[in-house]
Amino acid sequence: MQTPLPERLRPKSFNDFVGQQHLIGEGKVLRKLIESGNIPSIIFWGPPGVGKTSLARFIADKVHLPFYQLSAIDSGVKEVRKVIEEANTNGKALLFIDEIHRFNKAQQDALLGAVEKGTITLIGATTENPSFEVISALLSRCQVYVLKHLEKDELEQLVKDALQKDEILRSKNIDIAETEALLKYSGGDARKLLNVLELVAQSLETADGTSSVTNQFVEEVIQHKMAMYDKSGEQHYDIISAFIKSMRGSDPNAAVYYLARMIEGGEDPTFIARRMLILASEDIGNANPNALLLATSCFQAVTMIGYPECDLILSQTAIYLATSPKSNASYKAIRAAQSAIRQTGDLPVPLHIRNAPTKLMKDLNYGKDYQYAHEFEGNFVDMEFLPEKMKGTKFYDPGNNQRENEIRTYLKKSWKLKYGY
Repeated sequence: MQTPLPERLRPKSFNDFVGQQHLIGEGKVLRKLIESGNIPSIIFWGPPGVGKTSLARFIADKVHLPFYQLSAIDSGVKEVRKVIEEANTNGKALLFIDEIHRFNKAQQDALLGAVEKGTITLIGATTENPSFEVISALLSRCQVYVLKHLEKDELEQLVKDALQKDEILRSKNIDIAETEALLKYSGGDARKLLNVLELVAQSLETADGTSSVTNQFVEEVIQHKMAMYDKSGEQHYDIISAFIKSMRGSDPNAAVYYLARMIEGGEDPTFIARRMLILASEDIGNANPNALLLATSCFQAVTMIGYPECDLILSQTAIYLATSPKSNASYKAIRAAQSAIRQTGDLPVPLHIRNAPTKLMKDLNYGKDYQYAHEFEGNFVDMEFLPEKMKGTKFYDPGNNQRENEIRTYLKKSWKLKYGY
């Protein structure tokens, strides 16, 4: 299988880089660090397709460190610890984590010890402001470098370099007559630009062996080849993001469009179903509990059936979720509770609702005065369940929809003024 063009053109020297000259130009700060071989842990912050991954691999090669790459989308604490164990065994290593802002606190915490000891040189890539998305303890141990959008002349230079340096493209004798369409479909993303260029190059055929790329030809190729879908790159994340946001925004037409993009691109149907399963709870929740049931059934069905028939199941579920009433009240409730726990620690559970399996525990008043709700009218008893310091704290605030308005009415009737329902 042929290696994709973006991989074939990974920079091997400083002169191969297009863009980011404020960091790696002659005499610039990051270039000096790389040349010295003394690399600190780093966070690269910048838009997609500007060279974050290429820089990380380049640095690993220049400082002669074993290179490990993880994506925060697919990896967790287990994968991080495995890399750290291998680094401890073999010596120092460079760990590149793409989309590091998607790591939660526990996952980021798992990196701290190894980064602090120097066992791991961390390079994290993020499109989000690291001040908000990376925990302060980890951020304080990293240098943050901001990568900039590629300008038009830099993107055009990237095309020229590809035609001159890549053996496969060079053999095709391609003439770039117009660049506007190429740049338009790249969206300023170098990876997308190279993927589009390769797709166009594969579609060119002329009798005399000379190939001319025009805006019209690029448009025709892209419209004909909707399967230009890089499952390992930024396009993958762009499309799934658009799909999720379309369902969250209650637009079934956009949801089905992006679903079709993924299906035509050969996306794993279980990945699509898994993301719908998350959305059913995060964005719909108790506004329509059936959404979670249907999403679960969808996941099970596509696992058993696969393509091509499962596209109907995916479509049905996406439309149902998009047209369902929305609520993120459950999502906000668990996040608020987690935040409270981080601030207050492990508060003692009230004695009357503790388990008392032994005589000693009973003697210590575990379970004393507990009142069994089903023995009271309406199966409800006004009793305190939260720790003393958390009394009256409301984490769940029902959304404004038919189902959760019923829940609010029930809670208000039961708890009166206690939680402010």
